[in-house]
Amino acid sequence: MVKRTIITYGTFDMFHIGHLNLLKRIKDMGSRLIVGVSTDEFNQLKGKKTLIPYEQRAAIVEAIKYVDLVIPESSWEQKIEDIKAHEIDLFVIGDDWSGKFDFLEEYCEVEYLSRTDGVSTTMLKQSLSAINKISKKDIISALDILDQLRKDLE
Repeated sequence: MVKRTIITYGTFDMFHIGHLNLLKRIKDMGSRLIVGVSTDEFNQLKGKKTLIPYEQRAAIVEAIKYVDLVIPESSWEQKIEDIKAHEIDLFVIGDDWSGKFDFLEEYCEVEYLSRTDGVSTTMLKQSLSAINKISKKDIISALDILDQLRKDLE
């Protein structure tokens, strides 16, 4: 393993396998992984609404064996300060941000990794939103049908 310190950032709301895959792949690129978890206040500034509060999201990320240190991400501007303060060799983030952080190449290497196909927090939130739009009457009807199917199979 190459001895280098890596940093990444994210909201990590509704932690899923895509998050885990990304953190594992990033950790495999070096010896120390620092993760900046976006604070609730910063997410509000970005126009994001999280379901899980910052303290819980940070605790979840901190518990991942690939993560060596979790720090709060409270602004876009802090990345340069974090890179300097933690002697970062490599900044890594998902490729949905491709090109957005190239300016950090003045301070460290920058790499964009592909995301896990078929899963994202946005997709999970869209699915939950769709479920919330189903009427109570339709849910009861579906449960009645399932109950009848269960009875027919007994």
